[in-house]
Amino acid sequence: MTTRSPAARDLASLAALLADETRAAFCLALLDGRAWTAGELARHARVAPSTASSHLGRLVGGGLLAEERQGRHRYVRLADARAARLVEDLVAHTVADAGPPPPPRTLREAGARSAMARGRTCYDHLAGRLGIAITDAMTARGLLRQDAGFAPSEEGLRWFGELGLELAVRGRRPLARGCLDWTERRPHLAGAAGAALCRHVLDAGWCVRVGTERAVRVTGEGEQALADLLGIGAEALR
Repeated sequence: MTTRSPAARDLASLAALLADETRAAFCLALLDGRAWTAGELARHARVAPSTASSHLGRLVGGGLLAEERQGRHRYVRLADARAARLVEDLVAHTVADAGPPPPPRTLREAGARSAMARGRTCYDHLAGRLGIAITDAMTARGLLRQDAGFAPSEEGLRWFGELGLELAVRGRRPLARGCLDWTERRPHLAGAAGAALCRHVLDAGWCVRVGTERAVRVTGEGEQALADLLGIGAEALR
């Protein structure tokens, strides 16, 4: 009789958590980096509140989601950056294997898909054409190195400091890493540096969230700031 390893059991348990379309839909929605109520997720996935509660219990128990309570409201979010990376990597893997997506069925779906491809948050960093444009511009200006993995250069660390963003060089989270963009099929900047830049872009009003998904839109002020800081033309952001 062969004894199965604990690692095999744990991997199967983790895979089972995402092997349900409703639970997968919850995790994809939570890639926007925000906390959602159980009711919001139920409406998003078009399931009954009782069904949503059962699925959320499994995701929290399995360590993919974290739960917060404020009064009578129950909020959930992705447990941490590792959980978000797992979900995003799986999405990139499935998209790469699936080939081109089917045509959108409605104008609304076409608009939402276009907005997500143009710019979105990937948990706590920027993705889509916006994320790629910023990553490419930082690399071209010597602020980011990609020759042996992702890493800010010394000049890049000074650049972040000039923006008022002090990065913890010795932290538990990688300072910078590449995250495969599932619409652009190329890596964009993630890690602590990517998260700090995303927060700054949103807090400064250079980008605003649009719709109920993860899409973001660059504002006129943002276009000017990104042109001044990184030489990114407005046409790359639209």
